[in-house]
Amino acid sequence: MTKTKKKVIVGLSGGVDSAVSIIKLQELGYEVEAMFMRNWDSSLNNDILGNPHTFDEVCPQEVDYLDAVKVAEKLHVKLHRVDFVDEYWQKVFSYFLSEYKANRTPNPDILCNKEIKFKVFLEKAMAMGFDYIAMGHYARSVHEPEVQLLRGLDANKDQSYFLCQLTKEQIAKTLFPVGEMTKSEVRALAKKYDLDIAGKKDSTGVCFIGERNFKLFLKNYLPANPGKIETLEGEVVGQHDGIMYYTIGQRKGLGLGGAGEAWFVLGKDPKRNVLLVGRGENQEYLYSNRAIVNKLNWLGPEIVGEFNCVAKFRYRGADNKVIVRKLDEDTVEVFYPAKAKAVTPGQAAVFYDGERLLGGGTIDEVFMNQEKRKY
Repeated sequence: MTKTKKKVIVGLSGGVDSAVSIIKLQELGYEVEAMFMRNWDSSLNNDILGNPHTFDEVCPQEVDYLDAVKVAEKLHVKLHRVDFVDEYWQKVFSYFLSEYKANRTPNPDILCNKEIKFKVFLEKAMAMGFDYIAMGHYARSVHEPEVQLLRGLDANKDQSYFLCQLTKEQIAKTLFPVGEMTKSEVRALAKKYDLDIAGKKDSTGVCFIGERNFKLFLKNYLPANPGKIETLEGEVVGQHDGIMYYTIGQRKGLGLGGAGEAWFVLGKDPKRNVLLVGRGENQEYLYSNRAIVNKLNWLGPEIVGEFNCVAKFRYRGADNKVIVRKLDEDTVEVFYPAKAKAVTPGQAAVFYDGERLLGGGTIDEVFMNQEKRKY
């Protein structure tokens, strides 16, 4: 009896990583199709979002779609196109705005993965009769004997941080074909197959929204609320456009000069609508050694008492040795005795045991010993 091929549908973004994912799956003998997700209506408000275009131009999302069409034709796979615009707005973008309104710095890519790429996309794929979905993320999934998510082999491109909110059920249905590859190997394989996008630059910016003048973008949805910029000592040194537009540790775009070291954002005082700054990137106020992390998604062994592991407090951040103590079902207290810089509420704390991703949650409060930072 001939063994039936497993059916996989790849989230084809128009970039090189998802395109090479198709190649790798074809080489492994899977029956492969692809799907392009349209999650943002790029035609809306482009004139005031800092990303204007004329009717003769093609918006970036449509360029990506045309690239996806070319890849599908070249690799002889059927390409589906689906709109998740409403789901993205309700599940991701509304939360993104609410966090900024609360003067926190959210990570929409993590929520986008949880709610769109690995939820509604996965549900659509299962309804269409596929066995797995596949994505071009630099991460690795293990399905047996225990479902686990691992860091990508290429440490410089590892994207497991952005997958910290996935459930074991989602991981069990997902393949990451480029997770065992380096970026240079991915581009080389794309070139070998003569794909036009072999040298296409990596996408950046907000998930599915892309690169924009971010301040102008936010102003379209959240009204500006200008106020004072002060030092920790209370000296007024400038004016800000709205504290929601700034993040902890930020250097550029403050409009502050003068002799001496550069100015950095140290904190926020929402009650007074004041942005707190200081000179020098190693200001003591930027450091903390304890945080409360909520909305925890835990994939590792049960936390009993205190649990030792490492954590990343931002995507490109270093691993920090931490002690995790459970407070309730979705909240932990995280201690990092060696201190860490610019641990920011709204961002994700992601926990690892070696290569294995243990889970992640949202940084809610930050402390230096008993002093709560005004982050």
